[in-house]
Amino acid sequence: MIPGLKGTDHIGITVPNLEEAVHFFVDVVGCTPFFKVGPIKSDTDWLQEHLNVHPRSELKLQILRCGNGVNIELIEYKAPEQRQEWPQNVDFGATHLAFYVEDFDAALAYLREKGVRILGEPTFRSEGPNAGTTWIYFVAPWGLHMELVSFPNGKGYEKDFEGRLWHAGFPSGKA
Repeated sequence: MIPGLKGTDHIGITVPNLEEAVHFFVDVVGCTPFFKVGPIKSDTDWLQEHLNVHPRSELKLQILRCGNGVNIELIEYKAPEQRQEWPQNVDFGATHLAFYVEDFDAALAYLREKGVRILGEPTFRSEGPNAGTTWIYFVAPWGLHMELVSFPNGKGYEKDFEGRLWHAGFPSGKA
């Protein structure tokens, strides 16, 4: 284990348009915006050495807090030879964010009212380690997959494991 590891501080997500992404996360999802950084660019190889991007890239970012959980860092890059297609869920490096909600039906109805693209119908797991979980995917306007998830009575794995996965539904967020 990494000495002193306490948890996950943030997840960084590269987005095609920072303002559009911040708007979606704040006005639709309900996140709180914190500080912005940038634009950052360099005439040296600093960006390549430290971030593994083209040395003449430019970036700006915004940090958000979404309820009780990990912070989100939205990053917009401008770079030569930048790939601009969004990865599919099956592609290496693809990601999704899952948001725990207390009232699944109300949260889903809210997203539908906002015109958010919902994938399929809710899935309820009645067996296995995720028994008791209801979930559904939704998609941000630029293609990022996200998930609503709820398991107010716990998950199936809990009967076989002493430890517990952290989740936002724990009182004060503690596992």
